[in-house]
Amino acid sequence: MDLSITQMIFNAGPVGQFVLLLLLLFSVVSWSIIIMKARLFRNVRLDSEDFLETFWSSGNLNEANEAAGEFNFSPEARVFVTGFSELKKINKVRTREQAGPDTLEMQMATLDNLKRAMRKAQQEQINQLGSKLPFLATTGSATPFIGLFGTVWGIMVSFHDIGQRGSASLAVVAPGISEALVATAAGLAAAIPAVIFFNHYANKLAHIEDNIESFIADFLNLVERDLLSRV
Repeated sequence: MDLSITQMIFNAGPVGQFVLLLLLLFSVVSWSIIIMKARLFRNVRLDSEDFLETFWSSGNLNEANEAAGEFNFSPEARVFVTGFSELKKINKVRTREQAGPDTLEMQMATLDNLKRAMRKAQQEQINQLGSKLPFLATTGSATPFIGLFGTVWGIMVSFHDIGQRGSASLAVVAPGISEALVATAAGLAAAIPAVIFFNHYANKLAHIEDNIESFIADFLNLVERDLLSRV
């Protein structure tokens, strides 16, 4: 009697084969996301390191803004471009509306507007980097139960066959039970990598968010010192 995995899959009933196909789809999509995110986070790390080095070595913000366009994967670069653009808009409006020197209250209002713009850009970057990760979480939580459903269904079919044959020998029970357990194994095979890499990328995302927070704080400190020097 051939009890190879391939033979058991082909001999499984339509429900069992549907469960295995569904688990295969979950697994393929999960591994696609895993590979894609591995490349993305690597590019993010490299571009962020290069941008921060360029930013701190720039002579002024205009020079840093021109260089920021070269680092497409750096969330700090995107947040900086948003903040710099907002700062230019604020300065243009205030130059047009008021000819006199800025007051302290006006400078603080500028900082508040700038902070809100950069926080919004930060959230957009985090959402973009974290897209598709919920699918890994869904795979990790759902596929074991899908596999369990396939196992339970296969065992039900096996007991039904036992009842029809009137025999409960190992030769009668083993093929059906083995086919049923393949679904559980397939569910775990899809779930385990998804859970591991979801946690891995979630930690990376949290680290990136901390780095963006630090950059925003440093950038706001630079702007604040510059604004207060004009009061």
